[in-house]
Amino acid sequence: MSATGGRAKKKPPSRKLIVVAVSGGFDPIHPGHIRLFQAAKRLGDKLVVILNNDNWLKQKKGYAFMPQNERKEVIEAIMGVDRVVVSKHPKNPKDMSVARELLRLHPDIFANGGDRPKTTHPPVEVVACRKIGCKMIFGVGHGGKIQSSSWLLAKYLEHAK
Repeated sequence: MSATGGRAKKKPPSRKLIVVAVSGGFDPIHPGHIRLFQAAKRLGDKLVVILNNDNWLKQKKGYAFMPQNERKEVIEAIMGVDRVVVSKHPKNPKDMSVARELLRLHPDIFANGGDRPKTTHPPVEVVACRKIGCKMIFGVGHGGKIQSSSWLLAKYLEHAK
């Protein structure tokens, strides 16, 4: 009985929040990234962005246009993003996947944009998702690759000459 003399109300069973993760370099960020975040957020309750660090970008592209802390700050300011986790890739990484971060975060869904087809996905991420029971979804966002950070930078450099 409660202090008011009535029966205490039972709490309804709480529903587990669905955590969705996305990953990328996001260097620089563009509308395709925003669309990915928005579409991924609609798949669950919480959106975690795994931000590939500067070491990853230098290995992939040879440079980091925006430092990881600046990219993190910009992404954290985007409505719908609940958390940003910077990857722990060492200098000159051999493993370019985010499997380590997926195993640590245990998301329910790993959402991948239109630029990441299932056929070219790192097998180690597939194994990590199977291990933690994380569903992988591909083609998230609006109709495939609409923009590229590399395209933006190339266009800028062309006009800067």
